[in-house]
Amino acid sequence: MTIRDFLRLSAICGTLALVAGCGSVTNKLFGGNSEKAQQAKEQSYAASNASRDRHQAGGNLVAPGAKQESKSIWSLFSSNTEPNVTVEVNKYLWQASLEVLNFLPIQSVDPFTGVIVTGYGTPPGGGRAYKATIYVSDPALDARSLKVSLESRGGTVSPDTVRAVEDAILTRARQLRVRDSKL
Repeated sequence: MTIRDFLRLSAICGTLALVAGCGSVTNKLFGGNSEKAQQAKEQSYAASNASRDRHQAGGNLVAPGAKQESKSIWSLFSSNTEPNVTVEVNKYLWQASLEVLNFLPIQSVDPFTGVIVTGYGTPPGGGRAYKATIYVSDPALDARSLKVSLESRGGTVSPDTVRAVEDAILTRARQLRVRDSKL
């Protein structure tokens, strides 16, 4: 082996070492290594396959309400539960609240937390303006699942008026449920 061959071989080895070193420096600078990147890629692939399988099966493969183990930080951002399980609002109470208090302008509605906030409005045949906040706290059709807060421009409203509005909403919710059961 001549000096020229030795220099050529050492230049090639040095270049390969430099390129290999740059790869590890790049991974360290940008927060990863090839093993972690491969694991993340495999988890992403598995998650997309599970999502596809769930979609093809027409539902969630995990029992409704069951907790799933999280494998990585990215699993926090994926939707692993069925949306109908996470919404804890009785649809009859929700619809009845909107129907009974339809004279009040709606300011905000959040079916996921069960809160309806209205602005001031005057009931038909009444002269006093009211504002309501309705909270449906449970999926059961029960009086404990419904909380109504009323206020007027003059201040608080009597508990009897609040109770009458709650009773009207509960009555209408029961009517809606009976109507649906006859279908």
